[in-house]
Order: sequence, then C-alpha cells, then structure tokens
Amino acid sequence: MSEYKDIENKMAKAISALKEELVGIRAGRANPAILDKITVDYYGVPTPINQLSTVSVPEARVIVIQPWEARMLKEIEKSIQKSDLGINPSNDGKVIRLIFPPLTEERRKELTRQVKKIGENAKIAIRNVRRDALDDFRTQKKNGEITEDDLKVAENDVQKLTDKYIEEVDKLVEIKEKEIMEV
Repeated sequence: MSEYKDIENKMAKAISALKEELVGIRAGRANPAILDKITVDYYGVPTPINQLSTVSVPEARVIVIQPWEARMLKEIEKSIQKSDLGINPSNDGKVIRLIFPPLTEERRKELTRQVKKIGENAKIAIRNVRRDALDDFRTQKKNGEITEDDLKVAENDVQKLTDKYIEEVDKLVEIKEKEIMEV
C-alpha cells in the first residue's frame, strides 16, 4: 500500500503546482495572492511584500499596501514596477494602491486559453506519474515479485487515483475560468 501513497503524493504535488500557477493569473478582481511572488529588498534580504506591510482589498479592483516602515514605500513600489503584474502602483506617501482595470473580452479569452493550457500541463504531469507507477508494477510482475492478479488490481487502483486527480484539475480550471469571465 505504501507505493500508492507515493503515487498519490506525486499527483497531489501536481495539483499544488496547478493551484499556485492559477493564483498568479489575474482575473477581473483584485487578489492579494498575486503579490506573493514579488519580493522587496529589506536590509539585504529578499522579503515578500505581505511580510513588510498590511495588504488589503477595500474594493473589488483595488489592493492597498500599507508598509509598516514608511521608508519601504519606494522599495515596494519599485519591486511592483519590475514585476510582470502590468499594473502601475500609485503612491500617496502613506500607502500604495494597485488599481486593476477591468479586463477586455479579448484579454479574458486569452487568460482562459492560458488557464486551459496550465490545466492540461497538470493533467500530463498526473498521467506521467500513472505511467511511471504502471511501469514499476509491470517490472515487479516480470521479476516475479507480484502476481498477474496483483498487477491487475494495481493497474485498476492507479487508474482510479489518476481519474480522481484529473477530475480535480478539471474543477480547478473550471472555477478559474468562471472567475476570469465574470464581469
């Protein structure tokens, strides 16, 4: 049974990677998670923005960043400008505001295609885990470590795991697509 745990862990990692990638895709509304990958030089240490400031979403399309140290305003602003967010921060001397413009229909469709591609890559990763697992079981069968019946049971169990994780990928992709197409 421990070999199934390993297979399931690898498939779960593919789901985690998918979730991380989907969070980084900007939908119509402001999501503080898009700042997670942006770091600021804080006394020589690259530090995430949310560890230097309070990040809030007062309105659907606005993120407000209030640094705990006023001198960090310029550093945070520079880091956001260097990032691939595509949003120009506005700094009023106390807080930084990120105002997200509404997405155009064309941009929504482009993001939806991108989400589908990311989802497909996650499915490929899960199927690769399945292939590797089945190869291992077939090798065990060839070496006489398991019987033909054990091999059939293992193939069936691995396929059930694969189906479960593929279904989860589909759900996550569908949720993100709805979020993007929401006006």
